[in-house]
Amino acid sequence: MGMWEASRLAALPRRLGAGGAISLALAACAQGGGFPGGPTPTPTARATPTPLYQADAIFNRMTDEQRVGQLFLVGIASSDAGPSVLADAISDHHAGGAVLYGPGWSSAERVRSTAGALQGMATRSATAGVRLYIGGSQEGGQRGVYQTFYGRGFKNIPAALDQGAMDPAELQMRAMPWGRELVAAGVNLNLAPAMDTVPPDTDLANQPIGAHRRAFGHDPATVASHGAAFVRGMEAAGVSVAEKDFPGMGRLSGDPTTVATGITDAETTSTDDYLQPYQAGWEAGAEMVTVALAHYPAIDPSNLGVFSPTLITRVLRGDLDFGGMVVSDDLGTAAAVQSLDPGERATRFLGAGGDMVLTLRPSDIGPMTAAVLARMHTDTAFDAQVVASVHRVLQAKLEAGLL
Repeated sequence: MGMWEASRLAALPRRLGAGGAISLALAACAQGGGFPGGPTPTPTARATPTPLYQADAIFNRMTDEQRVGQLFLVGIASSDAGPSVLADAISDHHAGGAVLYGPGWSSAERVRSTAGALQGMATRSATAGVRLYIGGSQEGGQRGVYQTFYGRGFKNIPAALDQGAMDPAELQMRAMPWGRELVAAGVNLNLAPAMDTVPPDTDLANQPIGAHRRAFGHDPATVASHGAAFVRGMEAAGVSVAEKDFPGMGRLSGDPTTVATGITDAETTSTDDYLQPYQAGWEAGAEMVTVALAHYPAIDPSNLGVFSPTLITRVLRGDLDFGGMVVSDDLGTAAAVQSLDPGERATRFLGAGGDMVLTLRPSDIGPMTAAVLARMHTDTAFDAQVVASVHRVLQAKLEAGLL
């Protein structure tokens, strides 16, 4: 290992924050020094790798391009011609995951076929043999929108507001077979549940969440208990979970996916009770949290949430001690980011402390990864953030059985 690579890994523990997804032991092992306080591993000892060493070994055999690719989730629409639309994103730009969306994922057979073809693209040359996250939004409610996967092979899932009327224990039991259906269809990541709290009597005015009955309830305690139950059911079925939409979109009127400017929540603060459901979600096992595209001036007056180091690094990582992966909302097609070029969207999110960029527009991954790689070679702090994010992703994939 070269001196430059060793210095990058040496900085890793300082970049992980209080959440500590990767330990000091991992960084030391990555530099060939063994675990602190223990003997230097011998070739014989490494013949049966430990989990930490497995993730580290994958990292070490990757190119920088393959490492950066792990930080991208790329969309494939049900209206696309087929899995081949992501061939360049996976083979040439080394994307680490795919998100299925659109109204046409209407049978487990179609989903399974697509997922299998995509996993077949995760070759040693493309992703160093690391398998893909295959995800979708399986919240419940409107089929083909908030329940991406429906039809033969999938049970109908009620909207979150109806789930919130169940006993949490019942909801957890019902979420388990919903998760097992995803696993059987080749889906290993659920971009759900929404952990937003919509204030009472404001559903119709809240376009992103309330108008579509996507909240478990109208107070943080109900959202926390039922959201956590949903997460536990999915996790018990073997599905990784990305809870949405930190720090919450329940107080908004417009939707930043369709409205370019002015989507502001002036009320939510860094100590708001509305943040409690998110903490309940990751305590229940959620590996990821997505960050919203709205503006939260009481937390950061200068940046959208998804580009805010105050929100992501200080509040989410620091104050709330979240150690999992931070995922962007869609940085491809969303109206709120169209004034920025794709490369700036990716570098600003990762520079703010994010880990995985979601773009529903596959053509964005080329300029996005190019911008990330270019900045890595000129900005050592940014480079260290990217290295830390790659390690988080690989460790999570190891635990999910994707290495």
